[in-house]
Amino acid sequence: MALILHAPKRNKNVYKTLIAAEYSGVQLEFADFEMSVSNKSPEFLKMNPLGKTPVLETPDGPVFESNAIARYVARLNGDNALFLSTPIDNARIDQWIDFATLEIDTNILKWYIPRLGFAPYLPPVEEAANSALKRAFGALNTHLASNTYLVGHSVTLADIIMTCNLYLGFTQLLVKSFTSEFPHVERYFWTLVNQPNFRKILGQIKQTDAVPPVPSAKKPSQPKESKPKPKDEPKKVAKPEPEKPKEEAEEEAPKPKPKNPLDLLPPSKMILDEWKRLYSNTKTNFREVAIKGFWDMYDPEGYSLWFCDYKYNDENTVSFVTLNKVGGFLQRMDLARKYAFGKMLVIGSQAPFKVKGLWLFRGQEIPQFVIDECYDMELYEWTKVDISDETQKERVSQMIEDYEPFEGEPLLDAKCFK
Repeated sequence: MALILHAPKRNKNVYKTLIAAEYSGVQLEFADFEMSVSNKSPEFLKMNPLGKTPVLETPDGPVFESNAIARYVARLNGDNALFLSTPIDNARIDQWIDFATLEIDTNILKWYIPRLGFAPYLPPVEEAANSALKRAFGALNTHLASNTYLVGHSVTLADIIMTCNLYLGFTQLLVKSFTSEFPHVERYFWTLVNQPNFRKILGQIKQTDAVPPVPSAKKPSQPKESKPKPKDEPKKVAKPEPEKPKEEAEEEAPKPKPKNPLDLLPPSKMILDEWKRLYSNTKTNFREVAIKGFWDMYDPEGYSLWFCDYKYNDENTVSFVTLNKVGGFLQRMDLARKYAFGKMLVIGSQAPFKVKGLWLFRGQEIPQFVIDECYDMELYEWTKVDISDETQKERVSQMIEDYEPFEGEPLLDAKCFK
């Protein structure tokens, strides 16, 4: 018998199980399900007497509650990829699952549901939920300052459940001014949702830019006084409305997608793909071939160069966390691949490690859509390169080349965005 999931397909509690199934290699099927109809049927109520979703139908009987279903699916394959090998690590996975449910999800829902009008809106209740959520985010932020994942060095079920609960907040309620107080939580969330198994289920995610408004209190409608009609008053016959012309009745054709402003710039003599090919294909004499080729191609009117320096290098105390932080940044820069080239250096032989970068962007400023969509941008200080300054020009060459020692220190790693 197949594993059959009874639930709406688009729901963060369902996403927990679907992402766990991707990591565990488990096949799931969806039942033919209609909310408020299917879950009230006698057959469904036998599986979950409360009529709540999701419910997983298994060969051994039904399982309900989303965390229990995700645990079941995660454990189906023998390798237990989403759990770890020691009792203490697995206890910590359960610890963070409970935290994600009781401290994150509960307080998001206490804030969110009344604003949808599904519960009475009470300002003191919202204030308490907001305060409790900030306290939970603060604790999570502290933990993630020195950890890429909640437990261990790879994705576990705790990360899946935490991220799905954060997903509701980031997409529906928590605006940038709220989450920016917790940069490690932001980095964690955007790193996880851009992992292939997450992205396959969640798709492209955009953070909400507004908190849902407080529902307006509706005044009770006043009954209208009925006026007696004269006995002989003739009945009014409604005149049929003239039929609209066919042109008006038809839906408007979809408008073409607006072009990226960078595509409207005057043509540049620098062909970015040619530079990327030269960079990738140069294996020897890099300074003489690739660096010289870069400066021959570079068009200061069509492109600009920028140095970036991470603002919080004192937090880079663990090497793999620092490397993952840079890797996540480059993943989130994927939206700019057509218009940018970048080098990111992790510098130093011991903590704290320094993170510095060089970026080539189309146009004379950092593209606005990159600033808007990639939250990492505000974690760096950005300085435009003055290529008339030979010192700055040489620094550009060294960063492209992965020159070592760089500014007197060894390189821990160098990553390229191309």
